[in-house]
Amino acid sequence: MVQKISENMVEVSLSDQKKKDKEEPADFETAISATDYGIFNYVLLVILMPSCLSSVYQTSTMSYIFATAECDLKLQLVDKGILNAITYAGMITSAILWGYLADTMGRRKLLIIGYLLDALCVLLSSLSPNRLYLMIFKYLGGFAVCGPFAVLMSYVNEFHGTKHRSRVMMCIGCFFSIATLSLPIIAYVILPNNWNVTIFGLIVIRSWKVFLAVCSLPSLIAGICYIFLPESPKFLMTTGRNNDALKVFQMIYHLNTRNPREQYPIKELVKEIPQKGSNVENNLSDENRPSSKQGKGLVASLQSGLLQLKPMFSKPYLGQSLLVYTIQFFTLMGLNTFRLWVPQLFAIITNYENTVLSKGGEAATLCTMISYNLNVTSHNVQAVESNECIADVDSKTYLNSAVVGVTQLLSYFLAGTVINALGNKTILVMVVTLAGTMGISLYWATNSLTTMIMSAIYVAVGSIGSTAIVGVVATLFPTTLRTMIVSLVMMFGRTGALIGNTLFPIFLEWGCLPPFIMIGGAMFLSAILGLLLPANINKKPLV
Repeated sequence: MVQKISENMVEVSLSDQKKKDKEEPADFETAISATDYGIFNYVLLVILMPSCLSSVYQTSTMSYIFATAECDLKLQLVDKGILNAITYAGMITSAILWGYLADTMGRRKLLIIGYLLDALCVLLSSLSPNRLYLMIFKYLGGFAVCGPFAVLMSYVNEFHGTKHRSRVMMCIGCFFSIATLSLPIIAYVILPNNWNVTIFGLIVIRSWKVFLAVCSLPSLIAGICYIFLPESPKFLMTTGRNNDALKVFQMIYHLNTRNPREQYPIKELVKEIPQKGSNVENNLSDENRPSSKQGKGLVASLQSGLLQLKPMFSKPYLGQSLLVYTIQFFTLMGLNTFRLWVPQLFAIITNYENTVLSKGGEAATLCTMISYNLNVTSHNVQAVESNECIADVDSKTYLNSAVVGVTQLLSYFLAGTVINALGNKTILVMVVTLAGTMGISLYWATNSLTTMIMSAIYVAVGSIGSTAIVGVVATLFPTTLRTMIVSLVMMFGRTGALIGNTLFPIFLEWGCLPPFIMIGGAMFLSAILGLLLPANINKKPLV
């Protein structure tokens, strides 16, 4: 009898302790874990698809319309390079602005405004009467999409606990690969059509304009969807709006469990404060540490931010950060330059095969095909004045690009199975070396099949290399510096893509070999620099 009473007392004590734990203020991880995983998370993943599509479409659509828009826009090679590069120019110039707005306006507002502005810019680009207007709207589109593109990852992470976060990031990687695959399929359906419709005697509808208009839909859908989603609860907690954050947690709990909001077990959230004892905090002297009494205005916020970033400009982080910036610069100079020229190269090969080989001509190297196309392009631009320019597009061009997209998607699954065994540094050096070999070897490609195989390998392994660099950053740098360094890594990568796409057509006019040396050599430089990364990086724990 005494033993039974004792057991009951223990059970009551444990129950009271659990109840007490629930009543104590909960941190973010505890609060988000208590919401469970269910319909809200699945809806969020569905909305992520148009978000990923819009980000890929903004940077990639130009490369698909060159063959069909060549006559309408009087495009020379340099014009094509500028159109490929100018979106990155918009992204680079708006990066700091969007970064500040993300920390002041919140994630949700930025996603809504950014995607809706991007949809407007893409739609206006589809109505462009000449290449100058097209360049302006592509620049503005890059300016607009940079914000939501950068915030998307943070927004998604802040609705998931550690248990599900890695799985969701894998899904996002697949969504981006699916976006890359879907674009040539849309191009295959629309661009080969010879449409020529005039509306109100002012707007001429061509297939490439319809293609661009269709590509504005993902941004429009994403912008509208985020109107119905809540603000990130992590952002709300960080800005001291705990009551609003608690309401968001209760809403997620209700949707995921079908239970009333009042049954959500967390009743109070902790008041978040800056991390104490972090690497950055320890590196700040007392006189440099931001005071809690400082104002929250723009000047005070910038001053506080600069003080927090001070360790990034001292040992050991300065040298390591400069190294990863340079690696990403050369990696994306090669990858995003070649990726955006792949559809044009396939169009060149297909055109040569249809006009020369079909009439009994001899097989030729890729360089011979490019030289032939340069002459045809020059003739077409001159023929525009006499209405003799004809844009002849073979749908096979876009099927080849789709194969490249499928290869990229499959490569991510393969890399995911070996990344833990080999580590980011080893993967990085291996894949960019292979990409460099493929890049230079393209000089000797003799047909569309050989070019497709080499192109698919180059784009697939180059994409893995770019992703591995972000993994290196996550291992090398502390949490307090990681977000800023990832942002700078992306900015340097975009700068490399901007320069590469500008130089590629110039090198083509100099000769066939220089552009392939550029895309191959850039990858080899990344591999060499990758060897300089710390030897223990694969085993270094996160801090």
